[in-house]
Amino acid sequence: MNRDLLRDLAAVLAAALLVTAAVLTGTAIEHRDGTLHVGWPPLYAHWDPHVGPGTPAALVVAVAVVAYGPLLAARLPWRALLCAVWGTAMAWTFSLALVDGWQRGIARRLTTEYEYLQVIEPVNRFHDIPAALRDFTHHILIHSPGHWPAHVAGHPPAATLTFVLLDRIGLGGGAWAGVWCITVGATAAVAVLVTVRTLSGDALARRAAPFLVIAPAAVWMGTSADGYFAAVAAWAVAFLALAVTGHRPRAAGLASGLLFGLTAYLSYGLTLFAVVAAAAVLLGSRRLRPLPYVLAGLAVVPLVFTLLGFDWWEAYRLLVTRYYEGAGGVRPYGYWVWANLACTVLIVGPATVAGLRRAGAAPVRTGVRGGLRTPGTLAAEPRLSLLVFAALLALLAADLSGMSKAETERIWLPFAMWLLAACAFLPRPRAWLAAQAILALTLNHLLFTGW
Repeated sequence: MNRDLLRDLAAVLAAALLVTAAVLTGTAIEHRDGTLHVGWPPLYAHWDPHVGPGTPAALVVAVAVVAYGPLLAARLPWRALLCAVWGTAMAWTFSLALVDGWQRGIARRLTTEYEYLQVIEPVNRFHDIPAALRDFTHHILIHSPGHWPAHVAGHPPAATLTFVLLDRIGLGGGAWAGVWCITVGATAAVAVLVTVRTLSGDALARRAAPFLVIAPAAVWMGTSADGYFAAVAAWAVAFLALAVTGHRPRAAGLASGLLFGLTAYLSYGLTLFAVVAAAAVLLGSRRLRPLPYVLAGLAVVPLVFTLLGFDWWEAYRLLVTRYYEGAGGVRPYGYWVWANLACTVLIVGPATVAGLRRAGAAPVRTGVRGGLRTPGTLAAEPRLSLLVFAALLALLAADLSGMSKAETERIWLPFAMWLLAACAFLPRPRAWLAAQAILALTLNHLLFTGW
């Protein structure tokens, strides 16, 4: 056994000990005073060993990806690989969701008392969208009349409007909302893959592909609106990467700006994606030309919402107040500031822990510029490391803010997708893929996650 593998295993062991400590400490705190407000610390879940109609499909997808994923990723034409990643990621996420059954796993997920569809059925409070936006901030605080459900109040209105617009085109109800989140959310893997190839080369992208598909994060991608948010944020970065490396800089830059603007109106916390965007710009070879188009696109969504009467800054100020009016006010920061990282270990899996260790050890060469795409070049690895650690930095900033106490296995999905790219550094991919699949299957069959 070589030294690098021993170091990988030591990192995984340390992560496992972190998770164990979070489980034991969290259980003791919850039994003592109930301040964590989660059923199975550190996850928002409860113990519920079960199998379901998705179990056979999940096992088939897992075995197929472990057995054939690395080989197909290396050999498929690029466009075929992108389609395969999207299709397989959907199959994996749908099958895991269906372990809980169609109703409990998909159709009812976004209809609970905390979720977005509560403001559409039985009474559609967004029948007049401009009026709802002008009045949005008046219903954020818990003591306000007709206060919004937790997820509506906790996000800018573009999140809720997504489901309102789906309802208006005839795709209303929890089932369509769940299918939307899984189908769109699965494209996040494709967007990360495009970005890695554009900024770090074809070889590393192909090595990362199977890990982006079989991620334990899929347990929470299906179905959570945060999976949809993850895809929008990922495509914003992907288009930015294309723009700053000279691939249709005007069109790609404008698309990136539009999506970054939408990202900020889907989730307040995803403004931290500015850190990942900065890394993409730094790695680009033609940074200046697309930036005016990025900025022009970035202004569109905020301008539209502002003209319609929604004040982002006032809404965020009120959200902070509401956060501390609810569970956020009693959940202890001293526990969650490190237990959140244990949640992250569970959504990214042991392979990502080992990959991050290797990313930190990647050779650093200063003065490297340009979009190098030659397989095996020494410059490719530190470029990927920079991208991955930018996402990790954004995640840590969210953690230290104190506005992410618990439920980060869902909230941090957009950041987690980028950490998975670190698995490109790993040798023996099949063993690591098996570890990822086993963790996802174990979590999904032993716990029932809910919001």
